Amino acid sequence: MLKRYLPHPLLSVALIVIWVMLANEISVGTVVFAVILAVIIPLISQSFWPGRPKVGNFWAICEYGLIVLWDILVANVVVAGLVLFRKADSLEPASVTVPLELTSPEAITALAGTITMTPGTVTVDLSRDARSLLVHCLHAPDPQAVVDDIKSRYERRLKEIFE
Repeated sequence: MLKRYLPHPLLSVALIVIWVMLANEISVGTVVFAVILAVIIPLISQSFWPGRPKVGNFWAICEYGLIVLWDILVANVVVAGLVLFRKADSLEPASVTVPLELTSPEAITALAGTITMTPGTVTVDLSRDARSLLVHCLHAPDPQAVVDDIKSRYERRLKEIFE
C-alpha cells in the first residue's frame, strides 16, 4: 500500500527537504504543502521511472551531502573574492572535459547538478555517449586540477552511492 502512494520514497523525502529550504521557513503550511508535492510529483512522474535507482550506503549519502554543502560555502567565499577583488582580465575561465566512470543516469545527474550548484562552475553539456561532462569554470588556472577535484570529491563518492 505504501509503495502505491509513495513509489519513490527517497524522492519524496528530497522534495520535502528542498521545498522547505526554498520556502526558507518551517511552518505548518510549508510542511503540509511540501508533503502534498512529495506525494503528487512522484505519482505523476512514476511512468517515466522504469526502474528504481540503486542507492547504497546511507552514511555515504550523508558524507556526500556534507561535502557538497561545505564546498558550496567555500566556493561562495572564493567567487565573492574573485568578483570583488580581481580584475576581470586576470580571471582565467576555462571549459574542461570531465571523463566519467559513472554509468547510472541518476549518478550522472547528481554529479552534473552538484557541479552546477557549486558557485564558479556550471555543467554545460553531457556527451552523446554519456562518458564525459563539459564544465565551465569561472577561474581555473589549472584545468586538470578541476577535473581531478571533481573526480575525487564527487564522482568517487557517487560511485559508492549509486553503483
